[in-house]
Amino acid sequence: MVRDEQLKTRWELLVDKLSQQFADGDTLDLDAIIYLIGVQELGQFDRKYKKDHKLDLMHIAICKLLSPYGYYEFDYVDDDGWPHYKTKTELPFLKAGEQSILMKEAIVNYFVETDYIQ
Repeated sequence: MVRDEQLKTRWELLVDKLSQQFADGDTLDLDAIIYLIGVQELGQFDRKYKKDHKLDLMHIAICKLLSPYGYYEFDYVDDDGWPHYKTKTELPFLKAGEQSILMKEAIVNYFVETDYIQ
């Protein structure tokens, strides 16, 4: 239970901090945070993204976030600067709530590792 409480506390801190920085205080949801991570990982900040690129950015983020869990492995960066990952292990079937917890944990770990939060 201590781990769950720590995750909950860190998640709330992270959402508040990101919302203040990127959404003028409007609360960012899980998908918006995944999108921000995708933009960060791509590193191309000064451009507008079309819908299909936004989905690609979210895919980059999910691959990056789940790499430490052994599901994906960085492969290469293409000529346009987009990172590519290969699947190492198929994701197990998870219920929606379990998926959400896994992603929140991975996101919190990502921002702890980058010293954005503690």
